[in-house]
Amino acid sequence: MSGVSTRLTGLEAALASLGQTASRAQYPRGLYENIGMSLVASTQRRFQAGSGPEGSPWPPSIRALAEGGKTLIDSARLMQSITFEASDNGVDVGTNVVYAAIHQLGGAIHQAARQQVIHFKRNSKTGRSRFAKANAKATFAQKVGLGARTIVMPARPFLGIDEDDQEQITALASEWLLKPRDQA
Repeated sequence: MSGVSTRLTGLEAALASLGQTASRAQYPRGLYENIGMSLVASTQRRFQAGSGPEGSPWPPSIRALAEGGKTLIDSARLMQSITFEASDNGVDVGTNVVYAAIHQLGGAIHQAARQQVIHFKRNSKTGRSRFAKANAKATFAQKVGLGARTIVMPARPFLGIDEDDQEQITALASEWLLKPRDQA
């Protein structure tokens, strides 16, 4: 053959690698597990920062203002309940805590009129009484009627994907797809 020619070598190895990548893409559960773990960690960081996925700070709660604590982190139950479920079709990140929706979306809580027992502790020196928890320190209790009320909860979104999450998801997908087959 005269003139210029090019000979391709290593084509079999390149095609095999491409085939492995395509095969991995058919069963992406491992990728979705990595994304789920990343989003859980990101969501928990939002609780610590007290801000939503868009970066806006949450309105402080009355409890946090009164006690100097952080909003939505009194017992940390909600924050610690964030979990994920991955499959080959995607990943769901969320919580099974019943009151999560009112914090995520905001809304009104309507309480009907009711009877309630309140507890008091009497000061033995002054004879004055003050509210107390229902425990051994309470010296007496009284049944009282409470009127109906509506509590308006502002939205404090904690679930969602921010720009950092989007970058992390892209990096995780690239790493997962390009990882050699023996490291899968």
